[in-house]
Amino acid sequence: MSRPLFVCIASLLLVACVQPPLRGTGDLGLVVERATGSLQIIESSSLTRLAQVDGLGDLSHASAVFSRDQRYAYIFGRDGGLTKVDLLEQRIDKRIIQGGNSIGGAISQDGRLIAVSNYQPGGVKVFDAATLQPVADIPATALADGKRSRVVGLVDAPGQRFVFSLFDTDEIWSADFSQGNTPTLTRFTGIGRQPYDALITADGRYYMAGLFGEDGMAQLDLWHPEHGVKRILGDYGRGQEKLPVYKMPHLEGWAVAGSQAFVPAVGRHQVLVMDAGTWQQTAAIPVAGQPVFVTARPDGRQLWVNFAYPDNDRVQVFDSETRQLVADLRPGPGVLHMEFTGRGEQLWLSVRDGQQVQVWDPYRLTLLKSLSADSPSGIFFSLRAQKMGY
Repeated sequence: MSRPLFVCIASLLLVACVQPPLRGTGDLGLVVERATGSLQIIESSSLTRLAQVDGLGDLSHASAVFSRDQRYAYIFGRDGGLTKVDLLEQRIDKRIIQGGNSIGGAISQDGRLIAVSNYQPGGVKVFDAATLQPVADIPATALADGKRSRVVGLVDAPGQRFVFSLFDTDEIWSADFSQGNTPTLTRFTGIGRQPYDALITADGRYYMAGLFGEDGMAQLDLWHPEHGVKRILGDYGRGQEKLPVYKMPHLEGWAVAGSQAFVPAVGRHQVLVMDAGTWQQTAAIPVAGQPVFVTARPDGRQLWVNFAYPDNDRVQVFDSETRQLVADLRPGPGVLHMEFTGRGEQLWLSVRDGQQVQVWDPYRLTLLKSLSADSPSGIFFSLRAQKMGY
Protein backbone atom coordinates (compact mmCIF):
# COMPACT_ATOMS: atom_id res chain seq x y z
CA MET A 1 0.00 0.00 0.00
CA SER A 2 1.36 3.39 -0.93
CA ARG A 3 2.02 5.89 1.83
CA PRO A 4 -0.46 8.52 0.49
CA LEU A 5 -3.23 5.90 0.35
CA PHE A 6 -2.38 4.70 3.85
CA VAL A 7 -2.49 8.25 5.22
CA CYS A 8 -5.87 8.83 3.54
CA ILE A 9 -7.41 5.68 4.99
CA ALA A 10 -6.00 6.40 8.43
CA SER A 11 -7.42 9.91 8.33
CA LEU A 12 -10.88 8.64 7.39
CA LEU A 13 -10.79 6.12 10.21
CA LEU A 14 -9.74 8.82 12.68
CA VAL A 15 -12.59 11.10 11.59
CA ALA A 16 -15.06 8.22 11.97
CA CYS A 17 -13.82 7.56 15.49
CA VAL A 18 -14.40 11.12 16.69
CA GLN A 19 -17.89 11.52 15.16
CA PRO A 20 -20.51 11.61 17.92
CA PRO A 21 -22.91 8.66 17.91
CA LEU A 22 -26.24 9.20 16.19
CA ARG A 23 -29.12 9.84 18.56
CA GLY A 24 -32.67 11.11 18.67
CA THR A 25 -34.02 14.04 20.64
CA GLY A 26 -37.21 12.62 22.14
CA ASP A 27 -35.75 12.20 25.64
CA LEU A 28 -33.95 15.55 25.76
CA GLY A 29 -34.91 18.64 27.70
CA LEU A 30 -33.69 21.93 29.10
CA VAL A 31 -33.17 23.36 32.55
CA VAL A 32 -33.04 27.16 32.76
CA GLU A 33 -30.28 28.51 35.01
CA ARG A 34 -31.70 31.95 35.60
CA ALA A 35 -28.83 33.45 37.58
CA THR A 36 -26.20 32.82 34.91
CA GLY A 37 -28.17 33.16 31.66
CA SER A 38 -27.41 29.56 30.77
CA LEU A 39 -29.18 26.31 29.96
CA GLN A 40 -28.49 22.72 30.83
CA ILE A 41 -29.36 20.12 28.20
CA ILE A 42 -30.62 17.04 30.04
CA GLU A 43 -31.47 13.47 29.06
CA SER A 44 -34.29 11.68 30.86
CA SER A 45 -33.33 8.12 29.80
CA SER A 46 -30.09 8.18 31.77
CA LEU A 47 -30.99 11.01 34.20
CA THR A 48 -27.94 12.96 33.13
CA ARG A 49 -26.80 16.42 32.17
CA LEU A 50 -25.31 16.37 28.68
CA ALA A 51 -24.11 19.94 28.23
CA GLN A 52 -24.34 23.55 29.34
CA VAL A 53 -25.10 26.36 26.88
CA ASP A 54 -24.13 29.91 27.94
CA GLY A 55 -24.87 33.39 26.66
CA LEU A 56 -28.67 33.55 26.67
CA GLY A 57 -29.05 36.85 28.52
CA ASP A 58 -31.72 37.56 31.15
CA LEU A 59 -33.56 34.31 31.88
CA SER A 60 -35.44 35.51 34.97
CA HIS A 61 -38.80 34.68 33.39
CA ALA A 62 -37.69 32.43 30.56
CA SER A 63 -39.81 29.90 28.71
CA ALA A 64 -39.17 27.57 25.76
CA VAL A 65 -40.88 25.92 22.82
CA PHE A 66 -39.52 23.27 20.47
CA SER A 67 -39.36 22.69 16.73
CA ARG A 68 -41.49 19.98 15.16
CA ASP A 69 -38.53 17.61 14.86
CA GLN A 70 -37.61 18.37 18.50
CA ARG A 71 -34.05 19.28 17.55
CA TYR A 72 -34.27 23.01 18.26
CA ALA A 73 -35.46 24.92 21.28
CA TYR A 74 -36.55 28.57 21.14
CA ILE A 75 -35.91 30.48 24.37
CA PHE A 76 -37.77 33.69 25.23
CA GLY A 77 -35.79 35.89 27.64
CA ARG A 78 -36.89 38.82 29.75
CA ASP A 79 -34.37 41.07 28.00
CA GLY A 80 -36.21 40.68 24.69
CA GLY A 81 -33.86 37.96 23.53
CA LEU A 82 -35.04 35.19 21.22
CA THR A 83 -32.50 32.37 21.11
CA LYS A 84 -32.55 29.25 18.93
CA VAL A 85 -30.61 26.40 20.55
CA ASP A 86 -29.47 23.24 18.75
CA LEU A 87 -29.99 20.35 21.18
CA LEU A 88 -27.84 17.95 19.16
CA GLU A 89 -24.87 20.22 18.57
CA GLN A 90 -25.38 21.68 22.08
CA ARG A 91 -24.90 25.29 21.06
CA ILE A 92 -26.71 28.49 20.17
CA ASP A 93 -27.77 28.35 16.52
CA LYS A 94 -28.93 31.99 16.38
CA ARG A 95 -29.83 34.76 18.82
CA ILE A 96 -31.55 38.12 18.28
CA ILE A 97 -32.83 40.91 20.51
CA GLN A 98 -36.33 41.50 19.19
CA GLY A 99 -37.78 43.74 21.92
CA GLY A 100 -37.13 45.40 25.24
CA ASN A 101 -39.03 43.13 27.62
CA SER A 102 -40.63 39.91 26.43
CA ILE A 103 -42.83 37.63 28.48
CA GLY A 104 -43.05 34.40 26.48
CA GLY A 105 -43.83 33.02 23.07
CA ALA A 106 -45.27 30.24 20.95
CA ILE A 107 -44.59 28.20 17.81
CA SER A 108 -47.23 27.92 15.10
CA GLN A 109 -49.22 24.79 14.35
CA ASP A 110 -47.08 24.01 11.29
CA GLY A 111 -43.81 24.84 13.09
CA ARG A 112 -42.95 27.57 10.59
CA LEU A 113 -43.46 30.67 12.75
CA ILE A 114 -42.24 31.82 16.16
CA ALA A 115 -44.29 34.50 17.93
CA VAL A 116 -43.06 36.57 20.89
CA SER A 117 -45.23 38.62 23.25
CA ASN A 118 -43.73 41.86 24.48
CA TYR A 119 -44.22 44.24 27.37
CA GLN A 120 -41.91 46.70 25.64
CA PRO A 121 -42.72 47.62 22.97
CA GLY A 122 -46.25 46.36 23.57
CA GLY A 123 -47.33 43.86 20.94
CA VAL A 124 -46.43 40.59 19.23
CA LYS A 125 -43.56 40.01 16.82
CA VAL A 126 -43.46 36.97 14.54
CA PHE A 127 -40.34 35.37 13.05
CA ASP A 128 -39.38 32.64 10.61
CA ALA A 129 -38.53 29.60 12.75
CA ALA A 130 -35.62 28.55 10.52
CA THR A 131 -33.83 31.89 10.18
CA LEU A 132 -35.34 34.14 12.90
CA GLN A 133 -35.95 36.73 10.19
CA PRO A 134 -38.95 39.00 10.94
CA VAL A 135 -42.27 38.00 9.37
CA ALA A 136 -44.88 40.23 11.04
CA ASP A 137 -45.17 42.97 13.66
CA ILE A 138 -48.50 43.29 15.50
CA PRO A 139 -48.55 46.45 17.67
CA ALA A 140 -50.90 46.34 20.65
CA THR A 141 -53.54 48.98 21.38
CA ALA A 142 -52.09 52.42 22.10
CA LEU A 143 -52.44 53.96 25.57
CA ALA A 144 -53.01 57.59 26.50
CA ASP A 145 -49.31 58.13 27.24
CA GLY A 146 -48.29 56.97 23.77
CA LYS A 147 -47.08 53.56 24.92
CA ARG A 148 -48.81 50.34 23.92
CA SER A 149 -50.51 47.73 26.04
CA ARG A 150 -48.42 44.92 27.45
CA VAL A 151 -49.14 41.53 25.89
CA VAL A 152 -49.46 38.34 27.94
CA GLY A 153 -50.84 34.83 27.61
CA LEU A 154 -49.63 34.13 24.05
CA VAL A 155 -50.48 30.62 22.82
CA ASP A 156 -50.63 28.73 19.54
CA ALA A 157 -54.08 27.62 18.38
CA PRO A 158 -55.52 25.40 15.64
CA GLY A 159 -55.86 26.89 12.19
CA GLN A 160 -52.39 28.48 12.21
CA ARG A 161 -53.47 31.05 14.80
CA PHE A 162 -51.90 32.80 17.75
CA VAL A 163 -54.13 34.05 20.58
CA PHE A 164 -53.03 36.53 23.24
CA SER A 165 -54.28 39.02 25.84
CA LEU A 166 -53.65 42.75 26.31
CA PHE A 167 -53.12 43.50 30.00
CA ASP A 168 -53.63 47.28 29.97
CA THR A 169 -56.61 47.49 27.62
CA ASP A 170 -58.66 44.43 28.69
CA GLU A 171 -58.64 42.64 25.32
CA ILE A 172 -58.08 39.24 23.71
CA TRP A 173 -56.79 39.10 20.12
CA SER A 174 -56.59 36.27 17.62
CA ALA A 175 -54.03 36.49 14.79
CA ASP A 176 -54.77 34.10 11.90
CA PHE A 177 -51.78 33.27 9.67
CA SER A 178 -53.53 30.55 7.65
CA GLN A 179 -53.57 32.66 4.47
CA GLY A 180 -49.95 33.82 4.59
CA ASN A 181 -47.64 36.08 6.55
CA THR A 182 -50.09 38.99 6.84
CA PRO A 183 -52.37 37.97 9.70
CA THR A 184 -56.11 38.47 9.96
CA LEU A 185 -56.76 40.01 13.38
CA THR A 186 -59.90 39.52 15.46
CA ARG A 187 -60.23 41.68 18.57
CA PHE A 188 -62.41 41.05 21.62
CA THR A 189 -62.72 44.05 23.94
CA GLY A 190 -64.06 44.51 27.47
CA ILE A 191 -63.20 40.95 28.42
CA GLY A 192 -62.44 41.76 32.09
CA ARG A 193 -59.91 43.87 33.93
CA GLN A 194 -56.21 43.22 33.46
CA PRO A 195 -55.80 39.71 32.01
CA TYR A 196 -52.44 38.61 33.42
CA ASP A 197 -51.90 35.13 31.97
CA ALA A 198 -53.77 32.56 29.91
CA LEU A 199 -53.93 28.98 28.73
CA ILE A 200 -55.45 26.97 25.91
CA THR A 201 -57.05 23.58 26.55
CA ALA A 202 -55.24 20.52 25.23
CA ASP A 203 -57.72 20.12 22.35
CA GLY A 204 -57.20 23.74 21.32
CA ARG A 205 -60.85 24.72 21.76
CA TYR A 206 -60.93 27.07 24.76
CA TYR A 207 -58.64 30.01 25.47
CA MET A 208 -58.92 31.22 29.07
CA ALA A 209 -57.37 34.32 30.60
CA GLY A 210 -57.02 34.93 34.31
CA LEU A 211 -57.95 38.42 35.50
CA PHE A 212 -55.74 40.38 37.87
CA GLY A 213 -58.08 43.35 38.29
CA GLU A 214 -61.25 41.47 39.22
CA ASP A 215 -62.51 38.01 40.05
CA GLY A 216 -63.26 35.42 37.39
CA MET A 217 -61.74 34.28 34.13
CA ALA A 218 -62.41 35.22 30.53
CA GLN A 219 -63.11 32.30 28.18
CA LEU A 220 -63.08 32.34 24.38
CA ASP A 221 -64.52 29.35 22.52
CA LEU A 222 -62.34 29.10 19.39
CA TRP A 223 -64.91 26.85 17.73
CA HIS A 224 -67.45 29.65 18.04
CA PRO A 225 -65.60 32.98 18.29
CA GLU A 226 -68.77 34.68 17.06
CA HIS A 227 -70.22 34.07 20.53
CA GLY A 228 -67.60 36.36 22.03
CA VAL A 229 -65.87 36.10 25.39
CA LYS A 230 -67.78 34.91 28.44
CA ARG A 231 -67.00 34.91 32.15
CA ILE A 232 -66.38 31.66 34.03
CA LEU A 233 -65.37 30.78 37.59
CA GLY A 234 -66.73 34.04 38.96
CA ASP A 235 -65.04 33.79 42.37
CA TYR A 236 -61.59 32.91 41.03
CA GLY A 237 -59.26 35.80 41.74
CA ARG A 238 -58.15 38.35 44.28
CA GLY A 239 -61.39 40.05 45.30
CA GLN A 240 -62.17 37.93 48.33
CA GLU A 241 -58.74 36.73 49.34
CA LYS A 242 -57.78 36.72 52.97
CA LEU A 243 -54.05 36.44 52.32
CA PRO A 244 -51.45 38.59 50.56
CA VAL A 245 -50.57 37.19 47.13
CA TYR A 246 -46.86 36.27 47.19
CA LYS A 247 -46.78 34.84 43.67
CA MET A 248 -49.51 34.79 41.04
CA PRO A 249 -50.13 31.26 39.76
CA HIS A 250 -49.13 30.49 36.20
CA LEU A 251 -52.22 29.34 34.36
CA GLU A 252 -50.17 26.78 32.45
CA GLY A 253 -50.05 25.18 35.89
CA TRP A 254 -53.61 23.93 35.52
CA ALA A 255 -54.14 20.18 35.47
CA VAL A 256 -56.89 18.28 33.69
CA ALA A 257 -57.61 14.73 34.80
CA GLY A 258 -60.59 12.93 33.34
CA SER A 259 -63.57 15.27 33.36
CA GLN A 260 -62.10 17.55 36.03
CA ALA A 261 -59.81 20.57 35.94
CA PHE A 262 -57.66 21.46 38.94
CA VAL A 263 -56.80 25.13 39.32
CA PRO A 264 -54.40 26.88 41.74
CA ALA A 265 -56.45 29.39 43.74
CA VAL A 266 -55.16 32.96 43.97
CA GLY A 267 -54.22 34.09 47.48
CA ARG A 268 -55.77 31.05 49.13
CA HIS A 269 -54.54 27.72 50.42
CA GLN A 270 -56.71 25.82 47.98
CA VAL A 271 -56.76 23.99 44.69
CA LEU A 272 -60.11 24.58 43.01
CA VAL A 273 -61.86 21.70 41.24
CA MET A 274 -63.91 22.45 38.12
CA ASP A 275 -66.11 20.39 35.85
CA ALA A 276 -64.22 20.49 32.54
CA GLY A 277 -67.47 20.40 30.59
CA THR A 278 -69.36 23.23 32.27
CA TRP A 279 -66.35 25.11 33.71
CA GLN A 280 -68.16 25.47 37.03
CA GLN A 281 -66.42 24.95 40.36
CA THR A 282 -67.41 21.72 42.10
CA ALA A 283 -65.03 21.54 45.06
CA ALA A 284 -61.91 22.92 46.71
CA ILE A 285 -58.94 20.92 48.01
CA PRO A 286 -57.15 22.37 51.07
CA VAL A 287 -53.38 22.54 50.57
CA ALA A 288 -50.34 23.61 52.56
CA GLY A 289 -49.84 27.08 51.06
CA GLN A 290 -50.61 29.30 48.08
CA PRO A 291 -50.35 26.95 45.07
CA VAL A 292 -48.37 27.98 42.00
CA PHE A 293 -48.41 24.89 39.77
CA VAL A 294 -50.83 21.98 39.84
CA THR A 295 -49.24 19.33 37.63
CA ALA A 296 -51.04 16.11 36.67
CA ARG A 297 -49.20 12.87 36.10
CA PRO A 298 -49.83 11.91 32.46
CA ASP A 299 -52.26 9.14 33.48
CA GLY A 300 -54.24 11.73 35.45
CA ARG A 301 -54.22 9.82 38.74
CA GLN A 302 -51.88 12.11 40.70
CA LEU A 303 -51.65 15.87 41.23
CA TRP A 304 -48.34 17.43 42.23
CA VAL A 305 -48.65 20.90 43.80
CA ASN A 306 -45.91 23.39 44.65
CA PHE A 307 -46.25 26.67 46.51
CA ALA A 308 -45.31 30.30 46.81
CA TYR A 309 -43.15 31.66 49.63
CA PRO A 310 -43.02 30.86 52.56
CA ASP A 311 -44.08 27.29 51.74
CA ASN A 312 -41.93 26.90 48.64
CA ASP A 313 -39.79 24.18 50.19
CA ARG A 314 -42.53 21.58 49.91
CA VAL A 315 -44.54 19.69 47.32
CA GLN A 316 -47.82 17.94 48.05
CA VAL A 317 -49.16 14.98 46.07
CA PHE A 318 -52.90 14.27 45.85
CA ASP A 319 -55.00 11.46 44.44
CA SER A 320 -57.15 13.09 41.75
CA GLU A 321 -60.02 10.63 42.25
CA THR A 322 -60.37 10.80 46.04
CA ARG A 323 -58.69 14.25 46.39
CA GLN A 324 -56.84 12.89 49.41
CA LEU A 325 -53.27 13.81 50.31
CA VAL A 326 -50.87 11.04 49.26
CA ALA A 327 -47.54 12.61 50.25
CA ASP A 328 -46.13 15.80 51.73
CA LEU A 329 -42.59 16.11 50.39
CA ARG A 330 -39.78 18.51 51.33
CA PRO A 331 -37.46 18.62 48.29
CA GLY A 332 -35.68 21.78 49.47
CA PRO A 333 -35.87 25.57 49.42
CA GLY A 334 -37.34 27.35 46.41
CA VAL A 335 -39.18 24.67 44.41
CA LEU A 336 -40.07 26.57 41.23
CA HIS A 337 -41.13 24.21 38.46
CA MET A 338 -42.16 20.60 37.80
CA GLU A 339 -42.23 18.59 34.57
CA PHE A 340 -43.22 14.98 33.91
CA THR A 341 -41.63 12.85 31.25
CA GLY A 342 -44.03 11.82 28.48
CA ARG A 343 -45.17 8.54 29.98
CA GLY A 344 -45.05 9.76 33.55
CA GLU A 345 -42.35 7.50 34.97
CA GLN A 346 -40.31 10.50 36.15
CA LEU A 347 -41.09 13.89 37.68
CA TRP A 348 -38.33 16.49 37.38
CA LEU A 349 -38.41 19.52 39.67
CA SER A 350 -36.16 22.53 40.16
CA VAL A 351 -34.98 23.54 43.63
CA ARG A 352 -33.66 27.04 43.01
CA ASP A 353 -32.19 27.83 46.42
CA GLY A 354 -30.89 24.29 46.84
CA GLN A 355 -28.95 24.68 43.56
CA GLN A 356 -30.22 21.40 42.17
CA VAL A 357 -32.70 19.61 39.95
CA GLN A 358 -34.31 16.51 41.43
CA VAL A 359 -35.79 13.51 39.62
CA TRP A 360 -38.57 11.64 41.43
CA ASP A 361 -40.32 8.33 40.86
CA PRO A 362 -43.96 9.44 41.14
CA TYR A 363 -45.24 5.90 41.71
CA ARG A 364 -42.93 5.01 44.58
CA LEU A 365 -42.60 8.64 45.71
CA THR A 366 -38.83 8.23 45.99
CA LEU A 367 -35.98 10.50 44.92
CA LEU A 368 -34.07 8.91 42.03
CA LYS A 369 -31.31 11.45 41.51
CA SER A 370 -30.18 15.02 42.13
CA LEU A 371 -28.26 17.07 39.57
CA SER A 372 -26.40 20.26 40.43
CA ALA A 373 -27.66 23.44 38.75
CA ASP A 374 -27.13 27.18 39.22
CA SER A 375 -30.44 28.69 40.46
CA PRO A 376 -32.59 26.44 38.25
CA SER A 377 -36.10 27.51 37.32
CA GLY A 378 -38.01 26.24 34.27
CA ILE A 379 -37.73 22.65 33.06
CA PHE A 380 -38.88 21.92 29.50
CA PHE A 381 -38.84 18.54 27.72
CA SER A 382 -38.78 18.31 23.93
CA LEU A 383 -42.02 16.30 23.98
CA ARG A 384 -43.76 19.69 24.25
CA ALA A 385 -43.18 19.98 20.48
CA GLN A 386 -46.18 17.71 19.90
CA LYS A 387 -48.55 19.47 22.31
CA MET A 388 -50.91 22.38 21.71
CA GLY A 389 -50.23 25.45 23.84
CA TYR A 390 -46.72 24.39 24.81
